[in-house]
Amino acid sequence: MALLTPLFAFLYHLPQVYKWLLKPYYIASLFMSIAFLAVRKTPGICDHLATQREDGNSCDFDWREVEILMFLSAIVMMKNRRAITVEQHVGNIILFSKVANVILFFRLDIRMGLLYLTLCIVFLMTCKPPLYMGPEYIKYFSDKTIDDELGRDSRVTWIVEFFANWSPECQSFASVYADLSLKYNCAGLKFGKVDIGRYGEVSKKYKVSTSPLSKQLPSLVLFQGGKEVMRRPQVDKKGRAVSWSFTEENIIREFNLNELYQKAKKLSKTKGDKVSLSQFPPVPEEEEPVQQGADAQGEESESKKDK
Repeated sequence: MALLTPLFAFLYHLPQVYKWLLKPYYIASLFMSIAFLAVRKTPGICDHLATQREDGNSCDFDWREVEILMFLSAIVMMKNRRAITVEQHVGNIILFSKVANVILFFRLDIRMGLLYLTLCIVFLMTCKPPLYMGPEYIKYFSDKTIDDELGRDSRVTWIVEFFANWSPECQSFASVYADLSLKYNCAGLKFGKVDIGRYGEVSKKYKVSTSPLSKQLPSLVLFQGGKEVMRRPQVDKKGRAVSWSFTEENIIREFNLNELYQKAKKLSKTKGDKVSLSQFPPVPEEEEPVQQGADAQGEESESKKDK
């Protein structure tokens, strides 16, 4: 059953996987992930490669290569146990496949290893994973707007994500946070985001470190009345984040989103009533038609005098 659950989840999200793989970043990553396999199995190329197989077949994996691949496969399985989105699963597979390729190419030929490692560095510096572009009800803050917006209305509860575009964890969490905003956003409960990789002053003010070693990205902070009430992950005395899984279930439970949403809907109704009343013109008084009739008679009498 433990093996069937990830398989069913993968098949369920297979259409999304196809969309991701059709993007240039994932197409290039796929080719780089299978580079050693292609070199080892392509006729005409594999014939000139070194091998430690007893039968001398250079177009098949030797025992050491199989051992390396099996070891890294086990690492991928352990890493994916903590993955919460399909993007993270695919990203882990691509990452450790590249690591395996580096080791295998260096073991095969140091020149091929250096060439492949150079390609990986160039790819890392020039290509970034595509950002989430799906539907969401999220307001993006800058260093000049976040304080004003959080303190604008004390009745509004804000959940703000502090993120950085270069962080793989933030990129993977983007779709989860967007889904939460679609389910729970209302007049009294709103969702926001601020890129602290771009706005360093916001990072210092709200004490969210951008260092990869601190593991504070992403950070979710709950604000009520413009003041921080809670945040996840929590930070210990050494400035390191306490391990916490950013799953949708954990966020709903820890932040009491269902309860906050029920309270926020009351504010939505009061605001909606005020707006609906303002849309209708005031009811005319009963004396107005009489006055209009009197004015009309006066006009008729004036016209008779003129005649």
